[in-house]
Amino acid sequence: SSYYYQAVESVSETEFEETIKRIFLDSESRYGSRKIKICLNNEGITLSRRRIRRIMKRLNLVSVYQKATFKPHSRGKNEAPIPNHLDRQFKQERPLQALVTDLTYVRVGNRWAYVCLIIDLYNREIIGLSLGWHKTAELVKQAIQSIPYALTKVKMFHSDRGKEFDNQLIDEILEAFGITRSLSQAG
Repeated sequence: SSYYYQAVESVSETEFEETIKRIFLDSESRYGSRKIKICLNNEGITLSRRRIRRIMKRLNLVSVYQKATFKPHSRGKNEAPIPNHLDRQFKQERPLQALVTDLTYVRVGNRWAYVCLIIDLYNREIIGLSLGWHKTAELVKQAIQSIPYALTKVKMFHSDRGKEFDNQLIDEILEAFGITRSLSQAG
């Protein structure tokens, strides 16, 4: 006598089309075959990603994943003749001797926002912070204003040569409190 392998009865793909379409539309057209496979597994349905992709292709379901399409706007360099007083001396002996600052961008919902951070090199603590939709000197000013210490105790304020740091407003604030300005070298 011989044993014949009894193949598992293949289920037609049309039975899964509605489920895949529902999951895809519930995800606002964001899910691809990987995440749809996870959702199907959670519902007790086991399908390969290849099969899910084939069904998605037949139904013209193309995921629109979000790419980081942010392009930083370079408005030129700050050519101010301010020297680099910090000169890579990142180890400071006392608080508020040297503050460093920079701007970066973060994703907030569907938009990009800018964050300006001011860090005390003595203990690497963030002591100033501001968040805004535009990369401007006003954002830097708000971060300076958020410092919870008397600005007269700050000795040096160091930044890169970004255009947002080349501003009369910032110069006036630093000068008013007797803070030495330092810019990193160009390049």
